[in-house]
Amino acid sequence: MSIAPYLKELGRGKDGARPLNREQAFDLMSRLLDGQLSELEIGGFAIAMRIKGETAQELAGFMDAVVMRGLPLPQADRPIVLPSYNGARKLPNFTPLLAMLLAREGVPVLTHGLLQDPKRVTTAAIFAEMGLPALADAPSVARQWQQEQPVFMALLDWHPALARLLAVRDVLGLRNSGHTLAKLLPLGDRSLRVVNHTHPEYAVSLGEFLAQSNANALLLRGTEGEPVADARRCPKLTAFVGGKLRESLSHEAQSGSLNHLPELPGGIDAVSTARHIEAMLAGNVPVPVPVLQQVQVLLRLRSEL
Repeated sequence: MSIAPYLKELGRGKDGARPLNREQAFDLMSRLLDGQLSELEIGGFAIAMRIKGETAQELAGFMDAVVMRGLPLPQADRPIVLPSYNGARKLPNFTPLLAMLLAREGVPVLTHGLLQDPKRVTTAAIFAEMGLPALADAPSVARQWQQEQPVFMALLDWHPALARLLAVRDVLGLRNSGHTLAKLLPLGDRSLRVVNHTHPEYAVSLGEFLAQSNANALLLRGTEGEPVADARRCPKLTAFVGGKLRESLSHEAQSGSLNHLPELPGGIDAVSTARHIEAMLAGNVPVPVPVLQQVQVLLRLRSEL
């Protein structure tokens, strides 16, 4: 069955498009993930949604379809989920640092994303340099958590169908709804998601989605699209527990002039970043204050779950 009726509503341009309800969004995404759509239909959907933008109800319906199709992973005690899909472009990628600091506190951490990006330095590459290669199956994940080590898993292994939607970018040259959905993947009802955005308008739509979906999450403007606070200045950290905004657990954005800059690695490549993170973990280099603040907020937020 064609999705032309859906595309007719979605593809009327930024001002003329009409949103789908949750049930329609679920139906559309289910067909897409199950391989029932043509390449032309997938391309039409990707471009239409890129122009229109997703509503909270559409995201909810899409996520209903996505969550039920992923690889089942081991149960864990209030795991923290870090989506890593951007990597380093100008600044060092400290997502592995955040993951390691949380794991040191006994938190099961799942970082997921892309293994490679020809234009960016991925979290997977940095973890590999630190002796923590990507894992591809549930038993390996369980063993690494037992060793109090963070896990990195490629989206292709955790959710192959969603990974195929992300790969449409290689053809169209544009990100699509799949990228937003990947950054919202939960790991069970009591997981704590770190949800990052790059543009202010996404803070609004993602906040609405987190509230309506009863999510446990920390929402922030990430560093170059990564789920870690900017090492130079802490962004606003907005906490949600069961979909409710918790101001007492949130953290306001750092304001005013910077008194000093953190010590950063000499390059943003995987080797330089890995060695610098190891030096910070060993106590030989100070951890940037904004990253420490994010860790403390996450630990307090997790204690409320």
